[in-house]
Formats: sequence, C-alpha cells, structure tokens
Amino acid sequence: MKITVCGAGSWGSALSHLLSERHEVTLWSHSKENLLTIKRDGENKKYLPGISLKKVVPCEDLKALEGAEIIVIAIPTSFLRLFLQKAKKYIRKNQIIVSATKGLEFQTNLLTTDIITSEWKVVEKIAALSGPSHAEEVGKHKPSAVTVACECLETAHFIQHVFMTSFFRIYINKDLRGVELGGAIKNVIAIAAGIIDGLNLGSNSLAALLTRGLIEMKKIGKALGGKPKTFYGLAGLGDLVATCSSKHSRNLQVGKYLAKGFSWKEIQSMMNQVAEGVPTAKAIHRFSLEHNLQLPICNEVYQVLFENKNPKDAVLTLMTRKAKME
Repeated sequence: MKITVCGAGSWGSALSHLLSERHEVTLWSHSKENLLTIKRDGENKKYLPGISLKKVVPCEDLKALEGAEIIVIAIPTSFLRLFLQKAKKYIRKNQIIVSATKGLEFQTNLLTTDIITSEWKVVEKIAALSGPSHAEEVGKHKPSAVTVACECLETAHFIQHVFMTSFFRIYINKDLRGVELGGAIKNVIAIAAGIIDGLNLGSNSLAALLTRGLIEMKKIGKALGGKPKTFYGLAGLGDLVATCSSKHSRNLQVGKYLAKGFSWKEIQSMMNQVAEGVPTAKAIHRFSLEHNLQLPICNEVYQVLFENKNPKDAVLTLMTRKAKME
C-alpha cells in the first residue's frame, strides 16, 4: 500500500511512523529544513523526538500525491485550503482521502472534509480520523482507540484494515460531521481546562467543565448536523477527556498560559505548533451569534482569547449565571 502523509508536525509524523510498519509511506512537508533533519536524523526532532522515521520517505514535491492510494492530511486548518489549492492537480478520482486534522475554518465555519471536497472536487472517497490520540503516545505504541468516520462503510472498513495495529484500535462511525465536530470543539473546552489548571481550581471544577462542555459540544453538533450519540463516543467524550487532562495537549497549555496572564499573541510566540482550539473558538463564537446558541463556556474562552477578559472573571461569570435545571 502506497500512502502519502501531508504535514510533518507531531501528528503527521506519528501517523507516518505507525503506517510505515506495514506500508510504503511518503511524508510530505512544505518545510525543507524539517525534511532535511528527518532525512539526516531518522526522526522529527523538532515535533516528535525519539520516534523513528527511518522507514519513511521525506518529500517536498507535491507529485508524491499522484502515486498514493491513500492520502492522509495532517495540516492545520488555518493552512489547509492553501495546501489543497496547490496540490489539486495531483489528485486522482480513485484515491482515498483521510483527514486527520481537527478544526473549523474560521472564515467559513467549514469542517476539514468540507474544505477538502470544496477544493478537490474529484474526490469521492473521504473519511475523518479522530479520537483521543496524542501523537507522543501513539508514536511510543501506547494503546489508543480512535474512530474513522466515513459515509461509505466499504471505504471505512478498508481504512480500518490499513491503520489498525495491536496498539492502535480503530472503530467505525458513519456520522462524519459528528465525529469531525467532536474533534474540533473539544479543543476549545481544553483551553478552558487549561485555565482551570493554571488557576489551581481543582478537580471539582474540571469535572463540571467536562460535563457542561459536553453539553455545548452536543448543541453545536446538533445545529451542524451531527448525531447526539456520536458525542458520547471516542470522537466526543473520549477526545474531550484526553485533551483536557494530558500534558501533551497544546490547547491545555494555551489555557495555562492564559491563566498566568499571557495574551494570545504572547503565547503564539512561545509555541512551535498550532493550537487548533484558538481559531475554532473564533468560528464557534460567530456561529453561536448567527444561530442564537447559548454556549457559555465557548463564549468565555473566546472573550479571554480575543477580548482580553481576565480568566478569573470568566470563571466568575460562568459560576454566577442564572440558576437553572440541569
């Protein structure tokens, strides 16, 4: 099986490592410097140190997409459309596309598979891979379980067979929108979890956040066409728990920095990878205003990020909302 993974960040590198155990894998990146270090060192020291990529072929030529039977996309949402536009002439009708990116495009509120199909109109087989799967743990072969979502069950079963290993378990779900939305929204809630951690508010606060955050996830999911039960699965609750509690979570780290008084602009300069929850928070805020959705947690995260609201004041606002039934 010939597979091209697009995006040499931590997740793209982890998936390349995983897939290269049984398949022929090319790892594409726009960064010549990053690719040179992978070729020289046999690992991605910048984004995923200690994980072997010796069986992976690093490549900066988009022609690598032409010969791939499966194309895995692990490029941040903010840069996705530009990549798709540059690469579209190399895409063939019979290729399988797997989106491994979790986020919403701010300008359009589109999910990643929507963005892909809007730019690569020839694509017929498209799926999303989502769930609790930190790259650092997958790379070390720690047991993980995720979901592959596709409207075509035959394609989903094929992807399941290609990706599944003794440490990386794949479940199938037909609710493509719900699975993608869960992966996107949990990043915003994880920023709030980081604020709770940074302010040392304790486990009661985190439990309340996860519970009420799941409610907001379901609200947005229903409004955008996802099925409610999807959010109780790996791509919803599972990913929410992992992202809100793991030291590997970039979005959690953003929240911790916010709690310490850093602005988002300052935090950006300290991070070498994208925290998808930030642009997603902006997209969700706009969507909630357009559709009159009450999303208090997501709204407070937006205000802390983009309106310089004090994180302590955001917590107080949530705790002093009008009393209501659960």
